Amino acid sequence: MNDVRAWLRGFIPAPINAGRREKLCACLGAWIGLMFAGLVSKATLGNFNPWFIAPMGASAVLLFGMPSSPLAQPWSLVGGNIVSALVGIVCAQSIGDPILAASAAVAVAIAAMFALRCLHPPSGAVALTAVLGGPTVLASGYRFALWPVGLNSIFLLTAALIFNNLLRRRYPHAHLHHANPHGTADPLPTERLGFTRADLDEVLKSHQQLLDIDPDDLEEIFRHAELNAYHRRFGQIRCADLMSKDVITVQQSTSPQAVWRLLAKHRIKALPVVDDAGMLAGIVSLHDMMIGHEHDVPAGFWPPQLPRVGHIEQLMTRDVRTATPDQLITELVPLFSDAGYHHLPVVDAQRRVIGMVTQSDLVAALYRARLEETGKPVHRPVMAVAA
Repeated sequence: MNDVRAWLRGFIPAPINAGRREKLCACLGAWIGLMFAGLVSKATLGNFNPWFIAPMGASAVLLFGMPSSPLAQPWSLVGGNIVSALVGIVCAQSIGDPILAASAAVAVAIAAMFALRCLHPPSGAVALTAVLGGPTVLASGYRFALWPVGLNSIFLLTAALIFNNLLRRRYPHAHLHHANPHGTADPLPTERLGFTRADLDEVLKSHQQLLDIDPDDLEEIFRHAELNAYHRRFGQIRCADLMSKDVITVQQSTSPQAVWRLLAKHRIKALPVVDDAGMLAGIVSLHDMMIGHEHDVPAGFWPPQLPRVGHIEQLMTRDVRTATPDQLITELVPLFSDAGYHHLPVVDAQRRVIGMVTQSDLVAALYRARLEETGKPVHRPVMAVAA
């Protein structure tokens, strides 16, 4: 009985997690896209009938309602529709029974789309239309695959490209590439523990069913889920709890020699640069000091030769990633581990520098939080003092 109830619960529709904005965009995009594709198709094809085919409505649901779906990508739309139209035409001309021709057209179209990696569900209706569309469609022959099917698809795709990109939706949904900032073949630090992409690919392969989600997106969702779990465990520590508050800053007019002396004296690797009002203007690091901003390392470069510039503002990095005092340190983990940051100035609402967080600060905070979670004492290293 319990099995029957569980089976019946499968008929209950699952909630759609799309927000209001996404739902509105889907409706508005489908309206604009079909209006554009329909009007341009009619103007292009003139008295040709049909100048617009019904399966485009189903395509609009995917292109504007689920633009991240692998089934909604440009090649899936155009390739799937044209291939299915050609298959439908062949079946209509070679199989006398319309029911047998229609069912064969859809089946062969699915096989062709799988083979060509252009699976698009509405294309099944295109294959069906090629068989059951009536005398006009049959008389069009193979032209039906180019117009109206090809033209309708291209015009609808054009509308989807413009609409989705204007709304900053990633379309086409290109594959994500998490490059190592150091230019090596190693995976990113956050991807070296926990599940790996190879684990995910192995599970998807063993699943043996087509999922309407890009594996890159699925991996990104899992990564965010891991980060949320991490927030739940270590999310009480904020930047204000661990940042260095006695921050040494320099003015934009400070000389490179003076900056170098400060870096050496305090044994630090970066200094925030502030303007006359005390607001953050940039940051200068050992990297900037040793090789200059956007310069290659000269041959035989040792010891450091200070760049021949008058003011440090000529070397500093102006586009500075910052943190806020109330920001959770778990939000900084991807920045320090994957993005390659070593120092993050902490600024207030007026962008005045009130602290500095480094990789060492983050490691120490996470280490202490982990020890407190397990109830183990914190062991401090014994510092040897030279006589």
